[in-house]
Amino acid sequence: MSTLPLHCRPLCVLTLVLFATMAQAGPPIPADAPVLVPADHGAQILDPYTGLAWSRCVEGMRWNGRTCTGRPVRVNHAQALALAAARKGVDGFAWRLPRVNELERLVHRSGPPPGLEPALFPAAPAESHWAMTASIDTNMMPVNQYNYANIQRGRTDENTTQLSFLHGWAVNLATGEARGDVLKRTELPVRLVWALQN
Repeated sequence: MSTLPLHCRPLCVLTLVLFATMAQAGPPIPADAPVLVPADHGAQILDPYTGLAWSRCVEGMRWNGRTCTGRPVRVNHAQALALAAARKGVDGFAWRLPRVNELERLVHRSGPPPGLEPALFPAAPAESHWAMTASIDTNMMPVNQYNYANIQRGRTDENTTQLSFLHGWAVNLATGEARGDVLKRTELPVRLVWALQN
């Protein structure tokens, strides 16, 4: 089949078959990497634990049956949201930007080197990717006035609250580091995800 149906039943069967196949052959995957398996002719990666299906390639790149080819598109936060909406309209999957913790789960930190598993996400850009913006209560997390980065940026408790709408979340897929102070106009790659069951 060229595309997967939106309900989970066939996906679960396919996941079990592919997982058994991968367990018999293939390169060893680090112990701290999530258990993920290819589906939809390899163009998507399923995470049975979270019930998420990941695009194997970042936006702008395409799966050719062995690897991701092309060039990643780098877009600002608003364009990243628009990309997800446009892709949803093309193939019917409910594509969206991943949450911070979902992106962090993809990163295995033991390495060498740490980052995404190349067998699962080939040719992946080793840099920060856009995530959904999370709302954070800045009163709970005061700005450290002695932190050099805060001093350099001129961040204080007052201006952080006032300027928070200008910032979005991104996760560095080489290190797993998440940051909520990335200017939304910054151009970053996008890796989309959809939930098998809503």
